[in-house]
Amino acid sequence: MIRKSLYAKIEERKYFFTRKGKEGQNRLGDKMAKLTNSIEEYIIDLLETSNGMVEIQRAILAEHFSCAPSQINYVLTTRFTPYKGYYVESRRGGGGYIRIVEVDMTDDYSLYTREIGEDLTALRAKDFISSLLKQGKITNREAKILSLALSDKTLGDVEEKNKLRAKILKMVLVGILDKEV
Repeated sequence: MIRKSLYAKIEERKYFFTRKGKEGQNRLGDKMAKLTNSIEEYIIDLLETSNGMVEIQRAILAEHFSCAPSQINYVLTTRFTPYKGYYVESRRGGGGYIRIVEVDMTDDYSLYTREIGEDLTALRAKDFISSLLKQGKITNREAKILSLALSDKTLGDVEEKNKLRAKILKMVLVGILDKEV
């Protein structure tokens, strides 16, 4: 009897978390996406009010959002990357902290090209373009043109398209940053 009622509760929870919503996405996925977006927006607000640098404790942030610290790690590793113009430093332990710094990487061409590397996926290229746009180095129109030029659809069946994409973006940076080739 106990096993049966416990099983029924588990099945009821499974149904709740996998039932489709109006848009066809499962509710657990929607909840996690909203949480991730909320954490990102909160950190961006902190950065804007503190001149581009903030130190926070992972545990306090997790407590604020009623989530596991691993959720905070997920947001930091996916939303606050060098490609998006952020530097994240983390110190673990009781007095540990997370330091997030907004970085204007375009001031240092070699840093930017090192981050691009020899291979560049379409997603990472999009992040670089967004960072350039956010920093005011390119216009919306230029961002759109670059996005189209570096897309998988444009590069199509080219062998080693990630290498070609990296080379193209590096040369575009030469023009944007007025560097000598």
